[in-house]
Amino acid sequence: MPDLLRRPQATAPRWMHALLVLLALGLRSVPAHAQSSLSKVWVPDLGNGTYKNPVLYADYSDPDVVRVGEDFYLTSSSFNAVPGLQILHSKDLVNWSIIGAVFEQQPPLARYREPQHGNGVWAPAIRYHNQEFYIYYPDPDLGIFVTKAKNPAGPWSTPVCVKQATGWIDPCPLWDEDGKAYLVHGFAGSRAGIKTILAISPISPDGQRLTGRDALVFDGHKDQPTLEGPKFYKRNGYYYIFAPAGGVPTGWQLVLRSKNVYGPYEERIVMDQGKTSVNGPHQGAWVNTSTGEDWFLHFQDQGPYGRVVHLEPMVWKNDWPIIGEDPDGDGKGQPVLTHRKPTIKGPAPTRATPPTSDEFSGNTLGLQWQWHANPQDYWAYLNGPRGYLRLYSVQQPEGTKNLWQVPNLLLQKLPAEAFSATTKLTFTPRVEGEKVGLLIMGLDYAYLSVANVGGKLQLSQSTCLNADKLTAETSTPAVEVPAAKAGQPLYLRVAVKAGAKCQFSYSLDGQSFQPLGAEFQAREGKWIGAKVGLFSTRPAKFNDSGNADFDWFRIE
Repeated sequence: MPDLLRRPQATAPRWMHALLVLLALGLRSVPAHAQSSLSKVWVPDLGNGTYKNPVLYADYSDPDVVRVGEDFYLTSSSFNAVPGLQILHSKDLVNWSIIGAVFEQQPPLARYREPQHGNGVWAPAIRYHNQEFYIYYPDPDLGIFVTKAKNPAGPWSTPVCVKQATGWIDPCPLWDEDGKAYLVHGFAGSRAGIKTILAISPISPDGQRLTGRDALVFDGHKDQPTLEGPKFYKRNGYYYIFAPAGGVPTGWQLVLRSKNVYGPYEERIVMDQGKTSVNGPHQGAWVNTSTGEDWFLHFQDQGPYGRVVHLEPMVWKNDWPIIGEDPDGDGKGQPVLTHRKPTIKGPAPTRATPPTSDEFSGNTLGLQWQWHANPQDYWAYLNGPRGYLRLYSVQQPEGTKNLWQVPNLLLQKLPAEAFSATTKLTFTPRVEGEKVGLLIMGLDYAYLSVANVGGKLQLSQSTCLNADKLTAETSTPAVEVPAAKAGQPLYLRVAVKAGAKCQFSYSLDGQSFQPLGAEFQAREGKWIGAKVGLFSTRPAKFNDSGNADFDWFRIE
């Protein structure tokens, strides 16, 4: 039986199984900044035995999940952002915390030292085999890679290229009962010149290399357009491929099954939007609990907010899954908005969500933060005892037109439909034109910044539409920071309301905030949602740098 579905032998005492799991994982204490936190803007656990969707109101696109013992681990596409391939942990599929990431810098290091919007890590798969965690991920321009770890919090091994290829995407392995192993994958039309087909390759038992030729197992051009994102399972003698079709914002969940690994495969749509407001419910992970329940996690594309993650109940009927609720009994489910939580062994976990706010009181950044490209050591420093994050101004790359080309953007995912992000900072410039700002980043972006202009500090809002086309920014008239306040704290805020409409404001005392600039409509990035965060830049080369010290960053 595949590892995903394997349960402890009935004859083994529970304490022995628990001990074996702990030994296999090599679990260690989780750093303080990685421990459970509770959002002030979105908590899916309703506290009464039920939950509301999405269970992750943030852009964890293309999610995949594996259970080991009583623990669930999730990873998702990270594209060009680093740390990459973030790892989330849960005890009940509802309450999630970030525990680590696969890599601090994305290989190849030189390639990803510059922003690579929409490139990098596409849909990954996480599995547990022979007491090790495996993650397979595609880089659509380079090939298929695998990395391993004893402990899901890390460290993870240096990624190994399983297949050098252009346009191979969305890999997922399956280790069969007979010791053989296989890898299913799709194709990116933008690179391969073909899409909507799935292929399977045999791989070595250690999962490190292909051992035979690719075989076409399904062509979806007739009825299943934009077929991609396959996940590979086996149950009751059937091989199953769960795959999304129909396109990101409007698609549906397809399941294929066959008694032979290479097919032919039967097909069935097992979930779509139905009569709900949840558009395009598809692409994700089937996972079961140790109590025998089946569940499915998938994304929903919410435009500027990215692809947020929903949890659906799942049942089997005649060896076909039904995902979500099926009010008309036709075997095709639709998403639930609220539902009872999964049944688990042991006490209910403390309510938790991935972190958003950061007091910068430790020596490492909160695990929610990601850079837009491989970082340099001198971009940012933390000083735990003093409790601040120091960003040094970084010279913009030569020929920079706007922030689309700037690597030192420190960002995190939008955490809810409506929220405010506020930061307290002190700016100490040394170079003309140095600038520090609070940013909403996407294909369109806007920020509120304080800049050093002629030896004076000036506040303004800047906006850039179609940033990916390298268009120029426009800015509001500057507001000068009073001379008496220079060197004293400033407070920058962005309030985001439903529809991702953003209003920037500032304060000199942290109490009274003054709006600056027009309302900005946030827009998604390249295959990702918009992000919120910080930056510090300068326009010219100089042998020293000014800095901004951030006391805290708070999402409320």
